[in-house]
Amino acid sequence: MLKLTRRALMGAAAALPMMAFAANAEGLISIIVTDPANPYWFTEGEVAKATAEELGYTANVTAHKGDTNTESTLIETAITNKSVAIILDPANADGSIGAVQKAVDAGIPVFLVNAEINQEGLAKAQLVSNNAQGAALGAQAWVEAVGDTGEFVELFGNPADNNAATRSNGYETVLSQYPDLVKKGQEVANWDRAQGYEKMQSLLQANPNIMGVISGNDEMALGAIAALKEAGKLANVKVGGFDGSPDAVEAIKAGELAYTVLQPVAVFSRAAVVQADSFLKTGSTGVETEKQLFDCLLINAENVDKYTAAFTLSE
Repeated sequence: MLKLTRRALMGAAAALPMMAFAANAEGLISIIVTDPANPYWFTEGEVAKATAEELGYTANVTAHKGDTNTESTLIETAITNKSVAIILDPANADGSIGAVQKAVDAGIPVFLVNAEINQEGLAKAQLVSNNAQGAALGAQAWVEAVGDTGEFVELFGNPADNNAATRSNGYETVLSQYPDLVKKGQEVANWDRAQGYEKMQSLLQANPNIMGVISGNDEMALGAIAALKEAGKLANVKVGGFDGSPDAVEAIKAGELAYTVLQPVAVFSRAAVVQADSFLKTGSTGVETEKQLFDCLLINAENVDKYTAAFTLSE
């Protein structure tokens, strides 16, 4: 996996606008992500941490790895450590509500990034990629890559994450307009590269004539590519991803991945901390709505050279 340096992440963060704030920021901001072994969540945590430190706070990054019990324990630790704010990528749309409530009851404002919870009014903000817009963008690019006739399969993310269904539904909305594109199978691979590899092996065994794979994220897509390579079928199968990870960009450059949809994680991770800082100082995030959508961008062979830092596409 491509190593992301702190310098590269700071470069991505520095490219984003910063508002002027008073110099009296202090206290701990606890940042809880899913799993920093995935470059997407690593970037999420490191950009948020760098932004908090830039604004004068101390910050730490921990990970729940999709487990709501671990998430609850980390929230309790943040409370015990007297955090002034919590930046959280929730583990489960429903299962994380209690953890957020626990922090709110302790008087700590919570700012959600990347994924939502199915309740409004608890978190001060929920900042996420516009997954429906990104899925439509990716599905159209996928059709352009594979054509409008043939058999394909889909790799689905974590069902506990609303983003998985939103992306899959977005794909379906576009692909259903092409009746000669036939979906032969779908497997849950939980955003994971190893699972993407294993599920792709099973899908390929059951459907040897597929000409395309559409994936809910880059890690699953990269796992699929490994399985297709091993089977000697990658040359005849187009794969599409979602996230905009550095490894996916390298796969595009190598001609192995048709495209990826960039989630602006570096943008909204920074924005969440900026809004937390604003709330702590003024009582307002400075944004009118709790739920905030950030549009995604397409990366393919035509513009891949404009990828200048982790999860950052330059104009």
